[in-house]
Amino acid sequence: MLVTKDSVITDILEEDIDTAEYFFEMGMYCIGCPSSFGETLEQACAVHGMDPEDLVNALNDHFARKGAAAPTADVSAHEGA
Repeated sequence: MLVTKDSVITDILEEDIDTAEYFFEMGMYCIGCPSSFGETLEQACAVHGMDPEDLVNALNDHFARKGAAAPTADVSAHEGA
């Protein structure tokens, strides 16, 4: 997942609930907040007085590490089956 300042918080959390720790570290307890269902990172950061790029970078780093650690499926074994 590529996160931008226009990403909706619930989309990020649904993609990987482990991202909640990044919101918590910034004092954003978005999981229980009704606003998170339609609120972008930029909107949430504005409300909390934070730079959205800090959170965008942290979340993209998280997803990059997760993607690098994910096992790749060998689809060639299923070809012609």
